Amino acid sequence: MPQMAPMNWLMLYMFFSMMFIAFNFMNYYMFLICKKTEKTNKIFNKFLNWKW
Repeated sequence: MPQMAPMNWLMLYMFFSMMFIAFNFMNYYMFLICKKTEKTNKIFNKFLNWKW
């Protein structure tokens, strides 16, 4: 039976390492953080009027 050419272990390691790094970069840079500072500042300013 014919056999496919064996894959080099170093090539497989490099390929999966690059895929892992690319996947992590895509997940890191495609994640958009919604800024909620305006909401928290408005709520926080309501409670700053302490009468001691």
